[in-house]
Order: sequence, then structure tokens, then C-alpha cells
Amino acid sequence: MGLSQNKPLIANWLSLTNIQMKITNELEGILQEKHKLSLKEFYVLLFLSEAPEKKLKLQQLQNMVGLSQSAMSRLVSRFEAKDCGALKKHICVDDRRAIFTSLTAEGEEELKKASVTFNQVLEKAFAQEIIQEELQRLIRQLQS
Repeated sequence: MGLSQNKPLIANWLSLTNIQMKITNELEGILQEKHKLSLKEFYVLLFLSEAPEKKLKLQQLQNMVGLSQSAMSRLVSRFEAKDCGALKKHICVDDRRAIFTSLTAEGEEELKKASVTFNQVLEKAFAQEIIQEELQRLIRQLQS
């Protein structure tokens, strides 16, 4: 398959990533403005809320959020520095090198409020006719 045959596929991919980037940037801005949360911080709260016992090893969490070990440690430390009590760190009893992070009641409350905003942004974005048309066009082209 030559480069010219791949152009429509590449163009469709770029259109899709462009839509995703616009929505991501909007989510990031509004979460910061209304809740003082980055999108990655929101994801940390979300993934912890869905985990058994609302806790995960930092390594599991970093893989889910897509951060390096040091970036995840900094993110959790920033949460602790905010003094909002959203997360709690624990040393694993079985493996003292492993660190767990758990969601607190305060973190759950923060997530509930931020989720309302998150959903509003997504509903608004996907309700835009231009986004709907572009996604439908991309789906049609990818299926052919």
C-alpha cells in the first residue's frame, strides 16, 4: 500500500484526533476553572472510585492514567499539598515497596461535583452539529 493510498486514512485519523484534542482541552480548562482539577487528577479520582475498596497501587494507577512513576507521585503529592483530603497514601503490608492510594469521602464528593461538569462539557461538545457531522463522516469513510 503506497503513501497516496494511505492519505485518506491518515486524514481521517488526524480529524479524529483533532476532535478529541479540542474536547480534551475544553475539559481541562473547565475542570481547572470550576474545580481546580487537571484532567489527569479527575481521572485519578474516577479510577479510584471504580476500584475495589476505592484503592489502587500507584503503579496500577499510573498505567491507567498514562503517567510515568515520577509524574504519578508528583500528582498524588500535589493532591496532598492541596490539603483537600481527596486521597490517602498507604504502604502495602505485604510488599513494603508498594504504595496504595485510596479515595476518601472528600475525594468522592469532589469527584461527584466534577463529574457533573465533565458530563455537561461532553454533552455540549457532542451536541454540536459540526462535531456530529464530522464523526458521522469519519465513520462512513472508515467503514468503506
